[in-house]
Parts: sequence; C-alpha cells; structure tokens
Amino acid sequence: MSDVPRSSSRRAARLAGLPLGIAGRAVGGLGRRALGRSDGEFSEELADHAAEQVFAVLGELKGGAMKVGQALSVFEAGMPDRYAEPFREALTKLQAEAPPLPPDEVERVLDTQLGLRWRERFEDFDGEATAAASIGQVHRARWSDGRQVAVKVQYPGADEALRSDLRQLRRLGPLLRPLNPGTDVKAVIDELYASAVSELDYRGEADSQRVFAGAFRGDPRIHVPGVLASSPRVLVTEWAEGRTLGQVAAEGTREERDRAGMLLSEFQFSSPARVRMMHGDPHPGNFLLAPDGRMVVLDFGASLSLPEGMPDVLTSMMRLALAERSDELLAMMHSAGYVGRGGVDPDDAMAFLGPFIEPMRAPEFHFDRAWMQRIMAVYGDVSGREFRTARAFTLPRDYVLIHRVLSASVGMLCQLEATAPYQEIVRTWMPEIFTDPA
Repeated sequence: MSDVPRSSSRRAARLAGLPLGIAGRAVGGLGRRALGRSDGEFSEELADHAAEQVFAVLGELKGGAMKVGQALSVFEAGMPDRYAEPFREALTKLQAEAPPLPPDEVERVLDTQLGLRWRERFEDFDGEATAAASIGQVHRARWSDGRQVAVKVQYPGADEALRSDLRQLRRLGPLLRPLNPGTDVKAVIDELYASAVSELDYRGEADSQRVFAGAFRGDPRIHVPGVLASSPRVLVTEWAEGRTLGQVAAEGTREERDRAGMLLSEFQFSSPARVRMMHGDPHPGNFLLAPDGRMVVLDFGASLSLPEGMPDVLTSMMRLALAERSDELLAMMHSAGYVGRGGVDPDDAMAFLGPFIEPMRAPEFHFDRAWMQRIMAVYGDVSGREFRTARAFTLPRDYVLIHRVLSASVGMLCQLEATAPYQEIVRTWMPEIFTDPA
C-alpha cells in the first residue's frame, strides 16, 4: 500500500483534480465547441478531426495503455453524445484485443512465481484466460479446498510494455492541444504512470486487498474477495460473480443503476473511516453488481493509505463551501496551497468547488451525462471566467490522487445516471462536513 502521493507535478494535479471540469478536460475538451461555446478560434470540423485521430491512436494501443484508457473512461460521461460512443468503442477495443498468453507461457509464469509444485494447490486450473487486466490476465480455477478462485497472471515484460505504450500515448498531446490550451496530457500520463508502476508487484496489492477484505467482511452491501496467495507476478483471490458497472450502465434497470450508484458512493466515502485507506483505481471494470445485490470491489494495486482518515484540509474546505463561508474558504485554500497563479476572489473559490459539493446539498441527487457535460463545457470554454479561475487554482501534491478518485467516482455515477442519497452517505461517514464552521 502507498502513502498519500507526494510525487505528482503541480500541473498534473490541476488536471487530475476538482472540479470535474478540471478532471475531465483531457477528454471533455474534445467536444466543447460542439456544445455551442465557440469563440471563433476553433471549429467543429477541427474537433471532429482531432477526435478521429485520438480514437485511432487509442485503438492501436494494448497492454499498459489500458491503464490510461481505464482512467480516462470515467470521464466519457461528460463528452457530447457524438463523441462518447466512438470513445467507448476505442476503449473497449483496448480491452478486447489484448492478446492472451498461451497456456504453456502461463504455466511457466506460475512455475516461477508459485513454485514447480503449484498444481498441488489447485483442484483444477483453466489455462485459457477468462478476462484481461491492464497488465495481465485472469484465469478461473478451483483451490485445493474446493473454492472457486481468480488467478491474475502478469504478462512477462509488462513493465517495458507499460513504458512503451505510455510513450505512444504521448502522441495524444499534440492532438488535444489545439482543443485544450493549457492541458498537458503528457503530465496526466506521467502521473498515471507513477501510480501504475507501483502496481507491478502484486504483493503490495495483496496486502491492501487483505486490509479491505477484513474491514468489509460480513458487510451486507460491500464485498471484497479474500486473498489466498500472492507473489510479485501472480495473485490468487476468491472468485466473484457480477456485472461490471459499465454493463449495468448500458443494460441495467433504473433500480439496478440507482443501487449501484448508492453502493459505489457508500464504498468510496466509508473506506477512509473504516479502512483508513482509499481504493485508488476507480473505473467501471473494477466494480461489480453481484447477483445478491452487493457491490464487489476488485483491483487494489493503487490503494492510498489514509492513516488519519480523510485529510482535515479537504473536509474543512467542503464544510466551508457548504456553509457558503466564501471568505474563509479562500483563506484556507491559500494557506493549504490550492491557489496558484493569478488573482482569485471568494466567489471564485465557491465556483471552483461548486460542482463537487452540489450533490451534497439535497437529500437525493440525480447524476447524469447532461449535468457533467454542462460542467465540462463551462470549464473548458477558454473565453469564460470559470476557465480562467480554474487555471488560477492548483492542487497540493499530497491530495492529487484523492481528488482524482473522488472525481472519477462522480464520473461513474454520471455514466450510471443514478439517483443516489449522496448527502446522507456523506453525512454518515463524514458528519463534520455538515457542522457549522466555528
């Protein structure tokens, strides 16, 4: 498990953080001109051309590029409809076309990682992969005690593949620059890469998953599969059935989508208090809606250690914003390092946090694509005040991944188009946010 990250650049922090308009500009900017916000500098034709090139580049990449594709996928909900579908197709292609390891190569990896007698630990092992992960593949097997298990096997050479794919992804930078002045896609990729490298050793992931599994053991809403064995390149966990949140968003009923949204929010806000950690890789493939109605959570390689729970700076900022204490909010943001270049006023501080705290203001909130598209369009308009205000703020390095996780979770809620008791969930696990500031 990792500490709260301290190595991301300030530019990457600005791109990865709150509000959603900042977090999503790397993808949301593709279509902001199509939403009628052209100031004459760009044209819809240029947006179409750049989008086509971006989709083509994504479609060529495999292996480690999935990690970046997954991170970007949660902001697809904020893209105009004309771009969202081809973007989804490009990301799906990344997953579907990852070439599986042949069975004999899988056995060689298991020989190296679990010992030559590894077969004695299984009653049955399926040499054909059942799913592809970002840097490996998953096999279904039966453990020696009869339990169904998932065996994640890392691709040989995954480290170099990750580096190579990220070099390729830097090609996206020039394609997006005309549409998104000031957005440094290379910095975003570098920040994600720093996180992804830590996931190459599955033993760290196993340690984090054991902590989460223990904290949620017996929970009627959230299930984390237990860990049975681990090595640097192999991880064996209990098998879990369910539909990914991507499948629920595409095919689920209204009740299923609302339940998935409620459970996702419950998991994200309860984890800092219950586990003293936060799941650091939120994308639809890592969350399953199980047949029994529980949420199954997978992939803990990028988990964040939060020994004191959610940092006081973040909860205090949200408390001041909810209470509309704008002068105090701006002062706190200055002292905490949130204000970068340029001048801002108290109204700017409220506007900056407004899209994030809006769902906390009512007993229920309906998350949908139209809401997220409006936010991204406003914050992506280079001629607007919100864009200039956003560029005046940054995120301290200590909090960049926390903000990215929370923003990505809201992106998934918008993909689900869920109505969730967001206020109640936040109040349950972070009641201090709703107290009057002293």
